[in-house]
Amino acid sequence: MATGADPAPRAPAPRPYVRVTGSLSRRMIVVAALWIMLLLAGGGFALDRVLVSAVTSNTDDGLEYLLNSLIVSAEIDTSGEVTFNRQLSDQRFLEPYSGLYWQVSGPGHETWPSRSLWDRKLPVDRSHRYTDIRVYDAKPFPEQELRIVERDLTLPGSPTVWRFQVAESRDVLNDLIAALRKTLVRSFALLGLGLIVMAALQTWYGLLPLRSVRDAIARLRAGQSARVEGSMPAEVAPLVEELNALVEHNDRQAEEARRHAGNLAHALKTPLTVIMNAAAAGQDDLADTVIREARTMRRQVDHHLARARAVGRRGSAHSRAEVWTSVEAVERAVARLYPNVRIDIDGQKDLVARIERQDLDEILGNLVENAAKYGGGSVFMTVRADAGFVELLVEDDGRGIPEADRLRIFDRGVRLDSGKPGTGLGLAIVRDVAEIYEGTASLEESEDLGGLLVRLRLPAA
Repeated sequence: MATGADPAPRAPAPRPYVRVTGSLSRRMIVVAALWIMLLLAGGGFALDRVLVSAVTSNTDDGLEYLLNSLIVSAEIDTSGEVTFNRQLSDQRFLEPYSGLYWQVSGPGHETWPSRSLWDRKLPVDRSHRYTDIRVYDAKPFPEQELRIVERDLTLPGSPTVWRFQVAESRDVLNDLIAALRKTLVRSFALLGLGLIVMAALQTWYGLLPLRSVRDAIARLRAGQSARVEGSMPAEVAPLVEELNALVEHNDRQAEEARRHAGNLAHALKTPLTVIMNAAAAGQDDLADTVIREARTMRRQVDHHLARARAVGRRGSAHSRAEVWTSVEAVERAVARLYPNVRIDIDGQKDLVARIERQDLDEILGNLVENAAKYGGGSVFMTVRADAGFVELLVEDDGRGIPEADRLRIFDRGVRLDSGKPGTGLGLAIVRDVAEIYEGTASLEESEDLGGLLVRLRLPAA
Protein backbone atom coordinates (compact mmCIF):
# COMPACT_ATOMS: atom_id res chain seq x y z
CA MET A 1 0.00 0.00 0.00
CA ALA A 2 1.53 3.28 -1.04
CA THR A 3 1.94 5.91 1.59
CA GLY A 4 0.81 9.45 0.93
CA ALA A 5 3.61 11.81 0.02
CA ASP A 6 4.08 14.99 1.96
CA PRO A 7 2.51 17.96 0.23
CA ALA A 8 4.95 20.16 -1.67
CA PRO A 9 5.93 23.28 0.22
CA ARG A 10 4.01 26.33 -0.81
CA ALA A 11 5.78 29.11 -2.62
CA PRO A 12 6.31 32.19 -0.49
CA ALA A 13 3.61 34.79 -0.80
CA PRO A 14 4.52 37.67 -3.08
CA ARG A 15 5.79 40.77 -1.38
CA PRO A 16 3.25 43.60 -1.14
CA TYR A 17 4.09 46.41 -3.53
CA VAL A 18 2.58 49.79 -4.18
CA ARG A 19 -0.75 49.56 -5.97
CA VAL A 20 -0.15 50.10 -9.70
CA THR A 21 -2.47 52.67 -11.30
CA GLY A 22 -1.31 52.25 -14.88
CA SER A 23 1.67 52.84 -17.10
CA LEU A 24 3.25 56.27 -17.03
CA SER A 25 4.42 55.79 -20.62
CA ARG A 26 0.93 54.85 -21.75
CA ARG A 27 -0.53 57.88 -20.01
CA MET A 28 1.92 60.21 -21.71
CA ILE A 29 1.40 58.62 -25.13
CA VAL A 30 -2.41 58.66 -24.79
CA VAL A 31 -2.43 62.31 -23.70
CA ALA A 32 -0.09 63.24 -26.54
CA ALA A 33 -2.18 61.27 -29.06
CA LEU A 34 -5.44 62.88 -27.92
CA TRP A 35 -3.90 66.34 -28.05
CA ILE A 36 -2.40 65.67 -31.51
CA MET A 37 -5.73 64.40 -32.84
CA LEU A 38 -7.56 67.39 -31.35
CA LEU A 39 -5.12 69.85 -32.93
CA LEU A 40 -5.12 68.06 -36.29
CA ALA A 41 -8.91 67.87 -36.31
CA GLY A 42 -9.20 71.59 -35.58
CA GLY A 43 -6.48 72.47 -38.07
CA GLY A 44 -7.93 70.13 -40.70
CA PHE A 45 -11.40 71.61 -40.31
CA ALA A 46 -10.06 75.15 -40.66
CA LEU A 47 -7.93 74.21 -43.67
CA ASP A 48 -10.89 72.42 -45.25
CA ARG A 49 -12.99 75.56 -44.90
CA VAL A 50 -10.25 77.64 -46.48
CA LEU A 51 -9.72 75.24 -49.40
CA VAL A 52 -13.45 74.80 -50.10
CA SER A 53 -13.94 78.55 -50.01
CA ALA A 54 -10.97 79.09 -52.34
CA VAL A 55 -12.11 76.46 -54.86
CA THR A 56 -15.70 77.69 -54.78
CA SER A 57 -14.55 81.28 -55.18
CA ASN A 58 -12.39 80.30 -58.14
CA THR A 59 -15.37 78.55 -59.78
CA ASP A 60 -17.59 81.58 -59.16
CA ASP A 61 -14.98 83.88 -60.68
CA GLY A 62 -15.01 81.74 -63.84
CA LEU A 63 -18.80 81.88 -64.03
CA GLU A 64 -18.78 85.65 -63.45
CA TYR A 65 -16.28 86.02 -66.29
CA LEU A 66 -18.59 84.10 -68.61
CA LEU A 67 -21.56 86.16 -67.41
CA ASN A 68 -19.74 89.44 -68.08
CA SER A 69 -18.64 88.17 -71.50
CA LEU A 70 -22.30 87.32 -72.25
CA ILE A 71 -23.45 90.78 -71.17
CA VAL A 72 -20.76 92.63 -73.11
CA SER A 73 -21.64 90.82 -76.33
CA ALA A 74 -25.42 91.41 -75.93
CA GLU A 75 -27.36 94.05 -77.90
CA ILE A 76 -30.96 94.79 -78.99
CA ASP A 77 -31.99 93.99 -82.55
CA THR A 78 -34.66 95.74 -84.63
CA SER A 79 -37.41 93.55 -83.20
CA GLY A 80 -36.51 94.46 -79.60
CA GLU A 81 -35.03 91.08 -78.81
CA VAL A 82 -31.56 90.38 -77.39
CA THR A 83 -28.93 89.21 -79.78
CA PHE A 84 -25.17 88.61 -79.49
CA ASN A 85 -22.61 90.19 -81.70
CA ARG A 86 -20.29 87.24 -80.97
CA GLN A 87 -20.76 83.78 -79.50
CA LEU A 88 -19.05 82.49 -76.36
CA SER A 89 -16.08 80.32 -77.27
CA ASP A 90 -16.74 77.45 -74.84
CA GLN A 91 -18.07 74.52 -76.89
CA ARG A 92 -19.97 73.13 -73.94
CA PHE A 93 -22.62 75.78 -74.53
CA LEU A 94 -23.42 73.95 -77.79
CA GLU A 95 -23.58 70.39 -76.41
CA PRO A 96 -26.96 69.33 -74.95
CA TYR A 97 -26.93 68.83 -71.19
CA SER A 98 -23.16 69.41 -71.10
CA GLY A 99 -23.32 70.96 -67.63
CA LEU A 100 -22.53 74.54 -68.74
CA TYR A 101 -25.49 76.77 -69.68
CA TRP A 102 -26.56 80.37 -70.24
CA GLN A 103 -29.96 81.95 -70.47
CA VAL A 104 -31.41 85.43 -71.15
CA SER A 105 -34.98 86.24 -70.15
CA GLY A 106 -37.13 89.34 -69.81
CA PRO A 107 -40.77 90.11 -68.95
CA GLY A 108 -42.92 89.95 -72.07
CA HIS A 109 -40.21 88.30 -74.11
CA GLU A 110 -39.50 84.72 -74.93
CA THR A 111 -36.70 83.13 -72.89
CA TRP A 112 -33.53 82.61 -74.90
CA PRO A 113 -31.50 79.58 -73.62
CA SER A 114 -28.19 78.19 -74.78
CA ARG A 115 -28.27 75.12 -77.01
CA SER A 116 -26.81 73.08 -74.14
CA LEU A 117 -30.09 73.54 -72.22
CA TRP A 118 -31.95 71.96 -75.13
CA ASP A 119 -35.57 71.68 -73.96
CA ARG A 120 -34.98 72.91 -70.40
CA LYS A 121 -34.91 76.30 -68.77
CA LEU A 122 -33.15 77.81 -65.75
CA PRO A 123 -35.35 78.98 -62.87
CA VAL A 124 -36.14 82.72 -62.83
CA ASP A 125 -37.34 84.53 -59.70
CA ARG A 126 -38.94 87.82 -60.66
CA SER A 127 -39.85 88.81 -57.11
CA HIS A 128 -36.51 90.60 -56.72
CA ARG A 129 -34.31 92.64 -59.00
CA TYR A 130 -30.60 91.82 -58.72
CA THR A 131 -28.56 94.73 -60.01
CA ASP A 132 -25.43 93.13 -58.57
CA ILE A 133 -24.21 89.67 -59.38
CA ARG A 134 -26.01 86.95 -57.45
CA VAL A 135 -24.51 83.49 -56.93
CA TYR A 136 -26.51 80.55 -55.58
CA ASP A 137 -27.07 76.80 -55.84
CA ALA A 138 -30.22 75.28 -57.29
CA LYS A 139 -31.45 71.91 -58.50
CA PRO A 140 -33.84 72.57 -61.35
CA PHE A 141 -33.07 69.20 -62.93
CA PRO A 142 -33.45 65.93 -61.00
CA GLU A 143 -30.05 64.58 -61.98
CA GLN A 144 -28.05 67.82 -61.78
CA GLU A 145 -27.33 70.45 -59.14
CA LEU A 146 -26.29 73.79 -60.63
CA ARG A 147 -24.16 76.69 -59.52
CA ILE A 148 -25.94 79.75 -60.98
CA VAL A 149 -24.63 83.28 -61.50
CA GLU A 150 -27.16 85.92 -62.58
CA ARG A 151 -27.66 89.66 -62.94
CA ASP A 152 -30.46 92.03 -63.96
CA LEU A 153 -29.80 95.03 -66.21
CA THR A 154 -31.24 97.05 -69.08
CA LEU A 155 -29.61 97.26 -72.50
CA PRO A 156 -29.40 100.40 -74.62
CA GLY A 157 -32.47 100.77 -76.81
CA SER A 158 -34.73 98.62 -74.62
CA PRO A 159 -36.67 99.46 -71.44
CA THR A 160 -36.89 95.77 -70.52
CA VAL A 161 -35.02 94.53 -67.46
CA TRP A 162 -33.19 91.53 -68.80
CA ARG A 163 -31.86 88.73 -66.61
CA PHE A 164 -28.62 87.16 -67.73
CA GLN A 165 -27.79 83.77 -66.19
CA VAL A 166 -24.81 81.43 -66.46
CA ALA A 167 -24.93 78.04 -64.73
CA GLU A 168 -22.55 75.16 -64.32
CA SER A 169 -23.06 71.71 -62.87
CA ARG A 170 -21.71 71.38 -59.33
CA ASP A 171 -20.36 67.91 -60.13
CA VAL A 172 -17.02 69.33 -61.22
CA LEU A 173 -16.80 71.53 -58.12
CA ASN A 174 -17.88 68.72 -55.84
CA ASP A 175 -15.38 66.30 -57.38
CA LEU A 176 -12.59 68.85 -56.91
CA ILE A 177 -13.58 69.44 -53.29
CA ALA A 178 -13.77 65.68 -52.67
CA ALA A 179 -10.29 65.19 -54.14
CA LEU A 180 -8.89 67.98 -51.97
CA ARG A 181 -10.52 66.55 -48.84
CA LYS A 182 -9.23 63.07 -49.62
CA THR A 183 -5.70 64.41 -49.98
CA LEU A 184 -6.15 66.50 -46.83
CA VAL A 185 -7.39 63.55 -44.74
CA ARG A 186 -4.60 61.28 -45.94
CA SER A 187 -1.96 63.92 -45.28
CA PHE A 188 -3.25 64.72 -41.81
CA ALA A 189 -3.64 61.02 -40.96
CA LEU A 190 -0.04 60.40 -41.97
CA LEU A 191 1.06 63.49 -40.05
CA GLY A 192 -0.89 62.41 -36.96
CA LEU A 193 0.54 58.90 -37.10
CA GLY A 194 4.05 60.31 -37.44
CA LEU A 195 3.52 62.68 -34.50
CA ILE A 196 2.13 59.89 -32.29
CA VAL A 197 5.07 57.64 -33.15
CA MET A 198 7.41 60.52 -32.38
CA ALA A 199 5.63 61.09 -29.04
CA ALA A 200 5.97 57.38 -28.24
CA LEU A 201 9.69 57.43 -29.07
CA GLN A 202 10.14 60.62 -27.08
CA THR A 203 8.35 59.09 -24.10
CA TRP A 204 10.41 55.90 -24.31
CA TYR A 205 13.65 57.83 -24.58
CA GLY A 206 12.63 60.37 -21.93
CA LEU A 207 11.73 57.67 -19.39
CA LEU A 208 14.81 55.59 -20.14
CA PRO A 209 16.72 57.04 -17.13
CA LEU A 210 13.93 55.83 -14.83
CA ARG A 211 14.44 52.31 -16.15
CA SER A 212 18.15 52.71 -15.46
CA VAL A 213 17.32 53.77 -11.90
CA ARG A 214 15.06 50.72 -11.52
CA ASP A 215 17.84 48.40 -12.71
CA ALA A 216 20.32 50.13 -10.38
CA ILE A 217 17.94 49.67 -7.44
CA ALA A 218 17.58 45.98 -8.35
CA ARG A 219 21.38 45.63 -8.31
CA LEU A 220 21.44 47.52 -5.02
CA ARG A 221 18.92 45.16 -3.47
CA ALA A 222 20.81 42.15 -4.82
CA GLY A 223 23.99 43.39 -3.15
CA GLN A 224 25.81 43.95 -6.43
CA SER A 225 26.36 47.65 -5.74
CA ALA A 226 26.35 49.98 -2.75
CA ARG A 227 24.60 52.97 -4.35
CA VAL A 228 22.87 54.12 -7.52
CA GLU A 229 25.61 55.26 -9.87
CA GLY A 230 25.84 56.71 -13.36
CA SER A 231 25.10 59.97 -15.12
CA MET A 232 21.48 61.10 -14.88
CA PRO A 233 19.46 63.94 -16.44
CA ALA A 234 18.97 67.08 -14.39
CA GLU A 235 15.35 66.11 -13.62
CA VAL A 236 16.27 62.64 -12.32
CA ALA A 237 19.54 63.53 -10.58
CA PRO A 238 17.84 64.98 -7.41
CA LEU A 239 15.80 61.77 -7.08
CA VAL A 240 18.95 59.65 -7.35
CA GLU A 241 20.76 61.87 -4.85
CA GLU A 242 17.92 61.53 -2.35
CA LEU A 243 17.81 57.79 -2.94
CA ASN A 244 21.54 57.46 -2.34
CA ALA A 245 21.20 59.62 0.77
CA LEU A 246 18.42 57.31 2.01
CA VAL A 247 20.59 54.25 1.35
CA GLU A 248 23.51 55.82 3.21
CA HIS A 249 21.19 56.77 6.06
CA ASN A 250 19.92 53.22 6.32
CA ASP A 251 23.48 51.90 6.20
CA ARG A 252 24.47 54.24 9.01
CA GLN A 253 21.48 53.14 11.06
CA ALA A 254 22.32 49.48 10.45
CA GLU A 255 25.94 50.09 11.41
CA GLU A 256 24.84 51.98 14.53
CA ALA A 257 22.52 49.12 15.41
CA ARG A 258 25.34 46.60 15.02
CA ARG A 259 27.72 48.73 17.04
CA HIS A 260 25.03 49.38 19.62
CA ALA A 261 24.32 45.65 19.99
CA GLY A 262 28.06 44.97 20.31
CA ASN A 263 28.47 47.66 22.98
CA LEU A 264 25.52 46.32 24.91
CA ALA A 265 26.84 42.78 24.73
CA HIS A 266 30.26 43.94 25.86
CA ALA A 267 28.77 45.98 28.72
CA LEU A 268 26.73 43.02 29.96
CA LYS A 269 29.54 40.51 29.60
CA THR A 270 31.55 41.66 32.61
CA PRO A 271 28.63 41.72 35.14
CA LEU A 272 27.48 38.32 33.92
CA THR A 273 31.01 36.95 34.32
CA VAL A 274 31.17 38.30 37.87
CA ILE A 275 27.81 36.71 38.72
CA MET A 276 28.80 33.36 37.20
CA ASN A 277 32.16 33.32 39.01
CA ALA A 278 30.49 34.19 42.31
CA ALA A 279 27.88 31.50 41.82
CA ALA A 280 30.48 28.91 40.80
CA ALA A 281 32.64 29.73 43.86
CA GLY A 282 29.66 29.56 46.21
CA GLN A 283 30.42 32.95 47.76
CA ASP A 284 28.47 33.96 50.83
CA ASP A 285 27.67 37.41 49.43
CA LEU A 286 26.23 35.99 46.20
CA ALA A 287 22.92 37.80 46.69
CA ASP A 288 24.61 41.18 47.15
CA THR A 289 26.83 40.51 44.15
CA VAL A 290 23.83 39.64 41.98
CA ILE A 291 21.96 42.75 43.09
CA ARG A 292 24.96 45.01 42.48
CA GLU A 293 25.75 43.59 39.05
CA ALA A 294 22.07 43.52 38.10
CA ARG A 295 21.89 47.25 38.81
CA THR A 296 24.90 47.77 36.61
CA MET A 297 23.29 45.77 33.82
CA ARG A 298 20.04 47.68 34.25
CA ARG A 299 21.84 51.01 33.91
CA GLN A 300 23.51 49.78 30.75
CA VAL A 301 20.23 48.52 29.33
CA ASP A 302 18.47 51.83 30.13
CA HIS A 303 21.25 53.78 28.45
CA HIS A 304 21.23 51.67 25.30
CA LEU A 305 17.44 51.67 25.13
CA ALA A 306 17.40 55.47 25.29
CA ARG A 307 19.95 55.65 22.52
CA ALA A 308 18.08 53.08 20.41
CA ARG A 309 14.84 55.05 20.74
CA ALA A 310 16.57 58.21 19.59
CA VAL A 311 18.14 56.44 16.62
CA GLY A 312 14.77 55.01 15.59
CA ARG A 313 13.04 58.39 15.76
CA ARG A 314 15.80 60.31 14.01
CA GLY A 315 14.71 59.16 10.57
CA SER A 316 11.46 61.10 10.82
CA ALA A 317 11.58 64.32 8.80
CA HIS A 318 8.78 65.70 10.98
CA SER A 319 10.70 65.62 14.29
CA ARG A 320 9.85 68.90 16.01
CA ALA A 321 9.84 70.01 19.62
CA GLU A 322 8.96 73.39 21.09
CA VAL A 323 11.99 74.13 23.22
CA TRP A 324 10.41 76.52 25.70
CA THR A 325 7.58 74.10 26.50
CA SER A 326 10.09 71.36 27.23
CA VAL A 327 12.25 73.70 29.34
CA GLU A 328 9.27 74.69 31.48
CA ALA A 329 8.22 71.06 31.96
CA VAL A 330 11.73 70.01 33.03
CA GLU A 331 12.02 73.02 35.35
CA ARG A 332 8.78 72.07 37.14
CA ALA A 333 9.79 68.40 37.47
CA VAL A 334 13.29 69.12 38.85
CA ALA A 335 11.94 71.82 41.16
CA ARG A 336 9.75 69.21 42.84
CA LEU A 337 12.71 66.84 43.28
CA TYR A 338 15.01 69.60 44.61
CA PRO A 339 12.78 72.15 46.37
CA ASN A 340 15.80 73.95 47.87
CA VAL A 341 17.34 74.70 44.46
CA ARG A 342 16.44 77.90 42.62
CA ILE A 343 15.94 77.35 38.88
CA ASP A 344 15.64 80.35 36.56
CA ILE A 345 14.96 80.28 32.79
CA ASP A 346 15.29 82.99 30.18
CA GLY A 347 15.51 83.39 26.39
CA GLN A 348 13.44 83.09 23.24
CA LYS A 349 10.11 81.33 23.67
CA ASP A 350 9.29 80.62 20.03
CA LEU A 351 12.19 78.35 19.05
CA VAL A 352 11.58 74.88 17.65
CA ALA A 353 14.29 72.22 17.48
CA ARG A 354 14.51 69.25 15.10
CA ILE A 355 14.24 66.59 17.79
CA GLU A 356 11.54 64.46 19.33
CA ARG A 357 9.96 66.00 22.44
CA GLN A 358 10.62 62.85 24.50
CA ASP A 359 14.34 62.93 23.69
CA LEU A 360 14.59 66.66 24.38
CA ASP A 361 12.91 66.19 27.77
CA GLU A 362 15.31 63.36 28.59
CA ILE A 363 18.53 65.22 27.83
CA LEU A 364 17.30 68.46 29.45
CA GLY A 365 16.20 66.48 32.50
CA ASN A 366 19.68 64.94 32.82
CA LEU A 367 21.40 68.33 32.49
CA VAL A 368 19.15 70.23 34.89
CA GLU A 369 19.08 67.38 37.43
CA ASN A 370 22.90 67.19 37.40
CA ALA A 371 23.09 70.97 37.85
CA ALA A 372 20.64 70.83 40.77
CA LYS A 373 22.37 67.82 42.33
CA TYR A 374 25.98 68.97 42.06
CA GLY A 375 25.50 72.74 42.13
CA GLY A 376 25.35 75.11 45.05
CA GLY A 377 21.63 75.82 44.93
CA SER A 378 21.21 77.96 41.81
CA VAL A 379 20.57 76.81 38.23
CA PHE A 380 20.09 79.08 35.24
CA MET A 381 18.83 77.97 31.81
CA THR A 382 19.08 80.13 28.68
CA VAL A 383 17.42 79.42 25.30
CA ARG A 384 18.56 81.26 22.17
CA ALA A 385 19.01 80.90 18.40
CA ASP A 386 22.44 80.71 16.83
CA ALA A 387 23.15 80.24 13.08
CA GLY A 388 20.50 77.62 12.33
CA PHE A 389 20.78 75.94 15.72
CA VAL A 390 18.88 76.17 18.97
CA GLU A 391 21.37 76.69 21.78
CA LEU A 392 20.51 75.78 25.38
CA LEU A 393 22.84 76.82 28.21
CA VAL A 394 22.53 75.16 31.62
CA GLU A 395 24.65 76.83 34.33
CA ASP A 396 25.08 76.13 38.04
CA ASP A 397 27.01 77.64 40.94
CA GLY A 398 28.80 74.45 41.96
CA ARG A 399 32.48 73.58 41.88
CA GLY A 400 32.47 72.93 38.13
CA ILE A 401 34.59 70.37 36.32
CA PRO A 402 38.31 70.76 35.63
CA GLU A 403 39.10 71.30 31.97
CA ALA A 404 41.17 68.11 31.85
CA ASP A 405 38.12 66.02 32.85
CA ARG A 406 35.52 67.67 30.58
CA LEU A 407 35.94 65.18 27.77
CA ARG A 408 36.31 62.12 29.97
CA ILE A 409 33.12 62.90 31.90
CA PHE A 410 31.06 62.10 28.78
CA ASP A 411 32.19 58.46 28.87
CA ARG A 412 29.73 55.90 30.20
CA GLY A 413 29.97 55.26 33.93
CA VAL A 414 32.50 58.04 34.67
CA ARG A 415 31.64 60.00 37.87
CA LEU A 416 33.79 62.67 39.49
CA ASP A 417 31.71 62.83 42.66
CA SER A 418 30.98 59.36 44.03
CA GLY A 419 29.54 60.76 47.23
CA LYS A 420 26.13 61.35 45.65
CA PRO A 421 23.89 58.73 44.08
CA GLY A 422 24.06 58.33 40.34
CA THR A 423 24.90 56.00 37.51
CA GLY A 424 27.44 58.03 35.55
CA LEU A 425 25.32 57.70 32.39
CA GLY A 426 23.53 61.08 32.36
CA LEU A 427 26.06 63.09 30.33
CA ALA A 428 26.80 60.09 28.12
CA ILE A 429 23.11 59.90 27.22
CA VAL A 430 23.04 63.66 26.57
CA ARG A 431 26.00 63.49 24.20
CA ASP A 432 24.79 60.37 22.36
CA VAL A 433 21.24 61.64 21.81
CA ALA A 434 22.46 65.10 20.73
CA GLU A 435 24.85 63.58 18.20
CA ILE A 436 22.09 61.35 16.85
CA TYR A 437 20.16 64.51 15.94
CA GLU A 438 23.35 66.10 14.52
CA GLY A 439 23.78 68.32 17.54
CA THR A 440 26.59 68.80 20.06
CA ALA A 441 27.07 68.99 23.82
CA SER A 442 30.10 70.64 25.42
CA LEU A 443 31.23 71.65 28.92
CA GLU A 444 32.55 75.10 29.85
CA GLU A 445 32.93 77.31 32.90
CA SER A 446 30.05 79.61 33.81
CA GLU A 447 31.18 83.23 33.94
CA ASP A 448 28.11 84.40 35.86
CA LEU A 449 27.62 81.61 38.43
CA GLY A 450 31.17 80.28 38.54
CA GLY A 451 30.19 76.64 38.21
CA LEU A 452 29.67 74.37 35.21
CA LEU A 453 28.12 75.54 31.96
CA VAL A 454 26.72 72.89 29.58
CA ARG A 455 26.22 74.15 26.03
CA LEU A 456 23.70 72.05 24.11
CA ARG A 457 23.21 72.80 20.39
CA LEU A 458 20.41 71.22 18.36
CA PRO A 459 19.40 71.88 14.73
CA ALA A 460 16.53 74.34 14.40
CA ALA A 461 13.37 72.98 12.79
